[in-house]
Amino acid sequence: MDDQKNTYNLKAVVMETGLKPVTLRAWERRYGLPEPKRTAGKHRLYSQRDIDMLKWLLARQKEGVTISQAVSIWRNMEADGQDPLVAASPVSGFVSVTHLPEGIGEQLSDLRQAWIDACRAFDEARVDQIMTQAYSRFPVELVCLEVLQKGVAEIGMEWYTGDATVQQEHFASAQAMRRLEMLVAAQPLPTRSERILVGCAPKDTHSLSALLLTFLLRRYGWDVVYLGADVPTEQLVETIEATAPDLVIFTAQLLSTAVSLLTISNILADHQIAFAFGGLAFITMPTLAEHISGYFLGTTLVDAPRQVQRIFARDLPPIAPPAADPVYQTASRQFEQRRAAIEATIWGNLDQIGMPPYFLSEINGYFGRDISAALKLGDIELLEANLDWLLVLIDNHGWPRELLNVYLRAYNEAVQTHLPMAEHPLRGWLEQAIMAEN
Repeated sequence: MDDQKNTYNLKAVVMETGLKPVTLRAWERRYGLPEPKRTAGKHRLYSQRDIDMLKWLLARQKEGVTISQAVSIWRNMEADGQDPLVAASPVSGFVSVTHLPEGIGEQLSDLRQAWIDACRAFDEARVDQIMTQAYSRFPVELVCLEVLQKGVAEIGMEWYTGDATVQQEHFASAQAMRRLEMLVAAQPLPTRSERILVGCAPKDTHSLSALLLTFLLRRYGWDVVYLGADVPTEQLVETIEATAPDLVIFTAQLLSTAVSLLTISNILADHQIAFAFGGLAFITMPTLAEHISGYFLGTTLVDAPRQVQRIFARDLPPIAPPAADPVYQTASRQFEQRRAAIEATIWGNLDQIGMPPYFLSEINGYFGRDISAALKLGDIELLEANLDWLLVLIDNHGWPRELLNVYLRAYNEAVQTHLPMAEHPLRGWLEQAIMAEN
């Protein structure tokens, strides 16, 4: 059927949508939507698309959006080349909006800042009050993405830069997780046949993204089994045999946890189950996704449900990583065998490095895990993001930035001693990093 053909009169549209004639005429006059054709006798004739558009606008109203805001969203989506009736189905159109209409972004920013302030003050009653206010004004998906997810990210960045305490960051995360768990539990039974498993990579304890993804996918009608944080590879086979998923999704926030997705993708490939992945690690290190076999869900949670839809429609090509590099395989084995000796040598030079023991322990563990991951993934350049993280930590402690160079030189000397392989990727990378810091 041609949904653009004008075949419905005003009475039919009123019966189909439940709108009053006076309201419909007011919308046409005030907002220019819909735009019915006129017969020779000046009677209105509407298309099926007009009816679907009106239902879409009414759905946005039920979510707490004003009609003027809903019309603005519709027009912005069309301006971006999106069809709102396709992009927004079956969840709120807000989820698909790239650029929020003028005014809405500011309102959400104000709500987010108020939520952050309440979390920093450990004021749970105020947090709940702000969330109730947000839900009354905006669609739930938009609140989750713009207030909870971004709010937690901002407090996390404040902790990272020394402007918030660990306790404040944990409190904010707990508040967001509590809200999301309530929303996930309140979702209706699935309307789609496909089943999806969602979890966090082994040793990855940051589960907010995975839980938010679970909520969005359930809103789309999929049957989603949420496995939570730090899902081990052990007994993964038993889990997939018990749940029979059509797709398994893992998130990873760090390079050191993302590397475990290599093992998971192989397990799922052996059982002919589709595998998809995403998370902060793939945003901070854009080339990381090239090394994982499976489907990359993109850099924003907003896009993930549509990417899943494309996976099931076989419209999204999977990533096929290059064959393993023998040089990297040898280098990885050498590093694993001699990592303890390298770190012991660095500890022996503690006085020359001038770094507090507790920080040296932390930095050795973090740096060593990332080196191990980069070598297993076959791309030593993935370590670049590691240096930025270390510099921020040093800045937060009020130490001179030269301390990073001192540490890198000490690490390089230990590597030269314990990794005799001349073409070892780590040796060249460390030398370049030291030169860049000079």
